[in-house]
Amino acid sequence: MVIANNPEPTPSQMRLLIIEDDRESAEYLAKAFREVGHVAELAGDGEEGLALAQSGDYDVLVVDRMLPKRDGLSVIGTLREKGDTTPALILSALGQVDDRIKGLRAGGDDYLPKPYSFAELLARVEVLSRRRGGPSEETSYRVGDLELDRLSHQVRRGTTEITLQPREFRLLEYLMKHAGQVVTRTMLLENVWDYHFDPQTNVIDVHISRLRSKIDKGQERPLLHTIRGAGYMIRDGLR
Repeated sequence: MVIANNPEPTPSQMRLLIIEDDRESAEYLAKAFREVGHVAELAGDGEEGLALAQSGDYDVLVVDRMLPKRDGLSVIGTLREKGDTTPALILSALGQVDDRIKGLRAGGDDYLPKPYSFAELLARVEVLSRRRGGPSEETSYRVGDLELDRLSHQVRRGTTEITLQPREFRLLEYLMKHAGQVVTRTMLLENVWDYHFDPQTNVIDVHISRLRSKIDKGQERPLLHTIRGAGYMIRDGLR
């Protein structure tokens, strides 16, 4: 039985399958992964884990070695025999060198002995995901009749092409990537300007004003909104 399930991931998320028979540990891991923005599904034994791994499209498998019905090494070995190359990280209380070698030879891509820190587990999972290619990035964004193409660096509102400076393009790209969400000044400073400084500076206000004049001026339906006391939002709708 699947212990927990999540909606389909967005392009910026990893989709993980955690095969762990200790319910408390499994739910802790799932909660921790979800809190950092990923999708986590759980299975409580090896047979269920194997079935889910074969039927789902996961970025990384996190597999406990000692499982009921079918042990973790058997799960991974069966997947490899069937040509499934989904990266698998093995969790185990067996941490001796020989144990690690056995796990890797069984088809595991990484081996993390218990106890472990979640920060290290997360870092290892992210590395495995990047090796596989990671979650795909959107190459274009659309909000209403506003379109941004990341590859050609073109922006259009309806049939009108909009010329943006590099910083304005990055600002709009970040806002459209988070369309419908409040984007704070601090988020913009850290992700568009790449450094931290006084969030009270007016550099954001200046660029927002310029961007708004280019994408919303003369339009019946403005897309760039100021959320008082919170930040900014791109959304399709009236003020």
